Amino acid sequence: MSELTAAELAAVADRLDLAGVSTAGPLTSDLIAGGRSNLTYAITDGRTRWVLRTPPRAGRTASAHDVAREHRVTAALMSSGVPVADAVLLCEDEAVLGVPFTVSGFVDGVAIRTQADLASYDDDRLATVVDSLLETLAALHGVDHVAAGLETFGRPDGYAARQLRRWSGQWDTVGEERLDGLAREVVARLTAALPEQRATAVVHGDYRVDNTLLAPPGTARADRVAAVVDWELSTIGDPVADVAMMCAYRHPPFDLVVGAPSAWTSPRLPSVDDLATGYERVGGVALEHWDFHRALACFKVAVISAGIDHRRLAGSGSGTGFDTAGEAVEPYLEQAARLVR
Repeated sequence: MSELTAAELAAVADRLDLAGVSTAGPLTSDLIAGGRSNLTYAITDGRTRWVLRTPPRAGRTASAHDVAREHRVTAALMSSGVPVADAVLLCEDEAVLGVPFTVSGFVDGVAIRTQADLASYDDDRLATVVDSLLETLAALHGVDHVAAGLETFGRPDGYAARQLRRWSGQWDTVGEERLDGLAREVVARLTAALPEQRATAVVHGDYRVDNTLLAPPGTARADRVAAVVDWELSTIGDPVADVAMMCAYRHPPFDLVVGAPSAWTSPRLPSVDDLATGYERVGGVALEHWDFHRALACFKVAVISAGIDHRRLAGSGSGTGFDTAGEAVEPYLEQAARLVR
């Protein structure tokens, strides 16, 4: 079940009231399309709009779907210059909806998910989008996480090793037996090649165009990032890994995860090498140990894809991408193996 009942929405309104946010009338909700992990709803009292986020109600995997993490990082970044939605409410009492949830301010922005969405952007507008994406990611990596109050948000070192342990553990839960040998080869080779971490930053963990909202046409910052969203994988870590993750989503099998030709796999966008060069040009960190981080990123996308298929089999989630995401697991594992070999 992904719909919110009237009783559940009334309970959300009560929690907003306790947080000092008054509602003008009963809340209504609409499920926002595009989520493959947490569920995202637009909610309104008829006067004000917010966004509510919850984990899936079935098929949850350990350490995934962390909406509390999303709330904490966006609250800390609200005054950083990195564009985020206002953090309004975190409710970790699962008696309310059966899962924890967050409420944030509604950002009037354009979501680009598919190549059909991208079709209305000419080359000049698209160049503005890409420049803004890279500038925003570099700005995030430039935030002093200690000054922002995120000193305990994650360990500052050993990020790659922790990520490898986490995602190999996720594979043990959601991985397909047929591909277990290939996955374990990738993990073994990555373990043997773990590099020294040279930089530390707030990392988003899932950065690409469809995890942002763009300012609408006709506004002062049209086609630039109005808000970065979907922070559930964020932590303190190695910014090089964040750039590698962004580039891993340029791999064509990502279309299987989206369930349609993805905007981010479009041949109109820069290549992986050009994205990496562009990120460094706008002030990002030096991309050291690049092939290792790309391989780790491809392994992570493989596990994410397997997790989506795991939730489908558990009866949690339906729609585009859920029935094809499992087909992306093998090509991503193969890409990771090629890079790490």
